[in-house]
Amino acid sequence: MAFWRISICSLLLLLLSSSTMATASIYRPRKRPTSSLIQEKFIQCFTGSSQFYIPLSTAFFTPNNASFTSVLQSTAQNLRYLVPSMPKPEFIITPQHEPQVQASVICAKRLDIHLRFRSGGHDYEGLSYVSQIESPFVIVDLSKLRSIKVDIQDNSAWVEAGATIGEVYYRIAEKSNIHGFPAGLCTSLGIGGHITGGAYGSMMRKFGLGADNVIDARIVDVNGRVLDRAAMGEDLFWAIRGGGGASFGIILEWKIKLVPVPATVTVFTVTKSLEQGATKLLYKWQTVADKLDEDLFIRVIIQKANAGKNNAKTVTTSYNALFLGNAERLLRVMQQSFPELGLTGKDCTETSWIKSVLYIAGYSSNTPAEILLQGRSTFKNYFKAKSDFVKEAIPETALEGLWKRLLEEDSPLMIWNPYGGMMARISGSQIPFPHRQGTKFKIQYLTLWQDEDNNASKHFDWIRRLYNYMAPYVSMFPRGAYVNYRDLDLGMNKNINTSFIEASLWGVRYFKDNFMRLVKVKSRVDPNNFFRHEQSIPPLPVQARY
Repeated sequence: MAFWRISICSLLLLLLSSSTMATASIYRPRKRPTSSLIQEKFIQCFTGSSQFYIPLSTAFFTPNNASFTSVLQSTAQNLRYLVPSMPKPEFIITPQHEPQVQASVICAKRLDIHLRFRSGGHDYEGLSYVSQIESPFVIVDLSKLRSIKVDIQDNSAWVEAGATIGEVYYRIAEKSNIHGFPAGLCTSLGIGGHITGGAYGSMMRKFGLGADNVIDARIVDVNGRVLDRAAMGEDLFWAIRGGGGASFGIILEWKIKLVPVPATVTVFTVTKSLEQGATKLLYKWQTVADKLDEDLFIRVIIQKANAGKNNAKTVTTSYNALFLGNAERLLRVMQQSFPELGLTGKDCTETSWIKSVLYIAGYSSNTPAEILLQGRSTFKNYFKAKSDFVKEAIPETALEGLWKRLLEEDSPLMIWNPYGGMMARISGSQIPFPHRQGTKFKIQYLTLWQDEDNNASKHFDWIRRLYNYMAPYVSMFPRGAYVNYRDLDLGMNKNINTSFIEASLWGVRYFKDNFMRLVKVKSRVDPNNFFRHEQSIPPLPVQARY
């Protein structure tokens, strides 16, 4: 039987029949060479393989280099993975030209050194800059590859992986005030990794995900070759647009399709506390959020807050919105579809699309758009996150229980993002991101703390209890999760071997039935599992491929 005809169930039976078939990687534990020898051999290989001269002082950063820590921490968002106890790379490579990315892959493969690579550093579990399962490892940091070439006539742009989504938005708006791109709300996201997980944003109900609007790509494969869409083939092109980062190769560039935006858009934020009827209002939002005019995106930000003169604790729900149109039409839409919010003209701000990007990202109204060119995250915390997808409205009684649990934690945060519109019309198999028709909204859970708390376990315990509490009210069989909100609680690969059985536990939650197709693509393009991490897509065991 050809391996592509094997179902997940029959394959699991096949794998369970033999313990020798449970792992796919040909890599085996090895005696660790010294750091100096690793660096010496890699530099020798790298300088011989790259077509461009690059000063070692600006390309290689070792722990002995004064700039090593600042480079390592430069884009890392989750401070949990920067504490001294976390493993550190042997060195960091910062390529300035594409051939240097190719050389990094060729040399790491030749010398059997594990590779991690990052574009923006927003990986929730630090997988782009920390390896907890394998040592030694090195990091390829793509932050110097950030060219953006916007072609308004073609309604497209080529964007290098190290550019942030904020830079992309700025360069588009620089050329046109009626073009945009439907990707992330956090403007410091590196576009290289962002799109590999799907890339949702405030225009997703109108145009779908960022990954739905990619028309070409250039990637370095396991053999160090640069492949565009035509060269890589449609299966691999399908896999890299939503199949999760760092399993199939290193993204160099995306060619994105620009979308039309009106010259005037409208934004608003309306906040209601528990004392102002937040419970009933949130229940109502659940029933309409995915059915609203697709020009309207209303997310709900849920936080713990102080209430009244005595600073008693309460929960607030903030309805944070973008409408692709003017305030007059927005008010008509809201009066017809969601009058319970009580939106008035005073709540609304008409602005340009690029200014709406700043608003949704949390910047003040007088912030110049040029801040998007800084390309650095302003959100750096110790945090743990989880995600869910919701198909039926959560009842008010369950919301009351949710409030009690939020009030128990120091700094909890939940963000509910609406679906429907274009998200419901795109097939769940068009790209690997499967959470489409029937999904009302997505939940992101976070708990944050500000210092290296020795009692961090209490925050983990709290969010896991909350996650368990929500189980009856979210998607089931599988309980879905968003791959760009990586969650190692769902499972992880062990050591340097990738088990198909273990990976299936989290793989079907991120990708549903698309997981099996991703495994087939992986088995073809990277059968020896060179590109791997704690939740990478596994190749099939050799015995199961035929």
